[in-house]
Amino acid sequence: MKIERKETLKKELVRYTAMIVACAVFAFGVDVFLAANNIVAGGISGLSTLIYLLTDFNIGISSILLNIPILLLGLKQMGWRFILRCLITVVVLGVALDLFKLVPPLTDNRIFAAVYGGVLQGIGAGLFIKFKVSSGGTELLGRVIQRFGKFFSIPTWIAILDTIIVVSGSIALHDAENLFYALTVIFVTAKVSDLVVVGFNKSKLCYIITEKGDVISDFLIQSARRGVTMLEGKGMYTKNDKQILMSCVKPAQIEFLRSTVKQLDPDAFFIVSDAVDVFGKGFNQLDDKY
Repeated sequence: MKIERKETLKKELVRYTAMIVACAVFAFGVDVFLAANNIVAGGISGLSTLIYLLTDFNIGISSILLNIPILLLGLKQMGWRFILRCLITVVVLGVALDLFKLVPPLTDNRIFAAVYGGVLQGIGAGLFIKFKVSSGGTELLGRVIQRFGKFFSIPTWIAILDTIIVVSGSIALHDAENLFYALTVIFVTAKVSDLVVVGFNKSKLCYIITEKGDVISDFLIQSARRGVTMLEGKGMYTKNDKQILMSCVKPAQIEFLRSTVKQLDPDAFFIVSDAVDVFGKGFNQLDDKY
C-alpha cells in the first residue's frame, strides 16, 4: 500500500513539475516572441494577446479570466477533478504569461518570432499532452461544443475556434500578414509538439500481401529479426487466397524490407504507413508512466 502511494506521489510530482516547465516555456514563447511582435495565433493565449495589443490589459490575467467560464462549462462533462487540474494549470500559465512580459523581445523579425514562438509553444503543448495536463482553452471549449454540435469532430471545432481568433486578430489589427505568421506558428507548434509526444523513434507499419508468406516471413525473422504476423485474406478480383504479413519496423529498415519483398515475390503488394505509438518487445514498454 505504501509503495503504491509512493508511486502515485512520484507520478503526480513529475506531472506537476512538467506542467510548470510547460507553462514557463509556453509563456516565454508567447510573451517574448509573439506578443512582442504583434502576432496573434490561435487559442486563448492568442485571444489574450489580441486583447493586450488592443487595450494593454495583462495577457496572464486575461487568459485566466477567459478560461474560467470555459472551465465552468466543462465541469459537468469532464468532472471536477479534471477541471481542478485545468484550473491549476490555467493559473500557473497566467502567472508565467505576466512574469515573462518583463523580458525584452529577443528579435524584431516577425518570421523568426513566429518560428521561435511556435517551437516554444510546441514544446509546452507537447509536455501538456505527454504528461496528461490540460490548460483548458479552445481544446476544452471544443469538447464542450462538440457535445451539442456533433456534426463536427473535436479537432474540427478547435480548428474553427482558432481560425476565428486568428482572423479576428488580423481584422482588429488591420494586419493581413498576421494570417501568414499565425499559420507559421500553428504549423511549427503542431510539428514540435508531435516530436515531444512521440519522439524521434517513429516506426513504420508494413503490410505485405503475397502468396509466398512463409518464404518472406522466414527470411525477415532470420535477417531483420523483427516479428511478423500472418493474416489470411482473399483477393476479391482474382478470388485467390492471399497471405497478409504485418510487421512494425524502424524507418531505416524499409528499404531492406522493400528490396527483400521484391526479390522473393515481385508480384507482392507492399503497403507502408506511419505507426505513431508502438508498444511491445523491441519498441516502447507497455505501461502507463503518467
